[in-house]
Amino acid sequence: MFEFDTIAAISTALGEGAIGIVRLSGTKAVEIANTLFKNKDLTRVETHTIHYGHIINPKNNGKVIDEVMVSVLRAPKTFTREDVVEINCHGGMVVVNQVLQTVLQHGARLAQPGEFTKRAFLNGRIDLSQAEAVMDLIRAKTDTSMTLALKQVDGQLSKMIKSVRQDILNTLAQVEVNIDYPEYDAVEEMTLSLMKERAVVVKRDLEKLLQNAQQGKILRDGLQTAIVGRPNVGKSSLLNRLLKEDKAIVTDIAGTTRDTIEEYVNVRGVPLKLVDTAGIRQTDDVVEQIGVERSKLAVEQADFVMVVLNQSEPLSQEDIALLEMTAHKKRLVLLNKMDLVGQLNRDELLKYVDASTVIELSVLNHFGIDTLEEKIAEWFFAGNVNDKDASFVSNVRHIALIQEAIERLDDVLEAVEMDVPVDLIQIDMTRAWELLGEITGETVQDELLTELFSQFCLGK
Repeated sequence: MFEFDTIAAISTALGEGAIGIVRLSGTKAVEIANTLFKNKDLTRVETHTIHYGHIINPKNNGKVIDEVMVSVLRAPKTFTREDVVEINCHGGMVVVNQVLQTVLQHGARLAQPGEFTKRAFLNGRIDLSQAEAVMDLIRAKTDTSMTLALKQVDGQLSKMIKSVRQDILNTLAQVEVNIDYPEYDAVEEMTLSLMKERAVVVKRDLEKLLQNAQQGKILRDGLQTAIVGRPNVGKSSLLNRLLKEDKAIVTDIAGTTRDTIEEYVNVRGVPLKLVDTAGIRQTDDVVEQIGVERSKLAVEQADFVMVVLNQSEPLSQEDIALLEMTAHKKRLVLLNKMDLVGQLNRDELLKYVDASTVIELSVLNHFGIDTLEEKIAEWFFAGNVNDKDASFVSNVRHIALIQEAIERLDDVLEAVEMDVPVDLIQIDMTRAWELLGEITGETVQDELLTELFSQFCLGK
């Protein structure tokens, strides 16, 4: 285990609350806390116990800062595998900050973002994929994404990656034995056919991991969803209806929305990152022109597009341009304002869209919202993906590494067909093994660790 200094940070969200927690981790965690704790000697208490008392500031004549409960957890059975102390004080920015500042004055250092989790990784408590899953768990936007993150925290993905790496390692070891000890008859000779057989099996296992990668990424990051249409067709009203709160300003004045508005919403277990865009039309207003350009960019970046049309008006050239612009995207076409007399020619519309993607709505009267939500869930879960699937890969970094490992295995198979010597083929096989090791952190670079943990919140 590594020897580190003692760090401290606030581990609860800033702001008013019933409880705020200041966490310490390191060899002097208990000693520092004991210096500030009145009522009991924390150096003599049992591990994994909690104690009532007061936090004082010895450098300010023993002034009482707060009434607290202090948890003492001794290494190695802690998250960081170091001594950990958690000071549970009253919530509120002033109280919690005073406790933290007092802790820092008496020997602790302010933790860097993600440093508690980084220590858990460096001390062997968790591997890198589990560490990243901790942040996924914190950021989970639906019950499904939370369950999947929890499975990865428990190490289910790690076990599968380690199993594949072991299969590759066994193959590499057999090659080395054949090279170094050709006279050793107890080991099966690694022939080209056997190398091909092993590579095919490993590649199949990795491809299975990637089967649901797109759904996993969406569950983790949210489905980037753009709501587009001409001005005043009901885009902002739809955003508010899906959010179940008035986030976007809605008026009868065309061009009210001048910029993109982003919000997350949980639709039947699918996290949507909704982007309400400015109405797309020709305009001389400079500010509105900028909004229109951002709307077009939002369409290009979206995973999913909802094109909103006003069915109480004839299909316009601007509507047609929008339908053509989004033709290459996964989309739904929403015919809004069904509470009004229809003037949109359906036959003309169906020249540009598939009838199965058209949904009738009246956002004002709540009509069709359930149908829209059901369609989104139906599309997303079409692959029968569910939270019991332990092979979910949701992290973009993991997906890229697995894909690159598969490419190296393709190189192995290609080399086998070309009758390249086995000892040369093993170079690509070794690279696949190294790439998979970057997922769990067994072959990762220090610079990558710094970058990954910098994305964590301060107290985790």
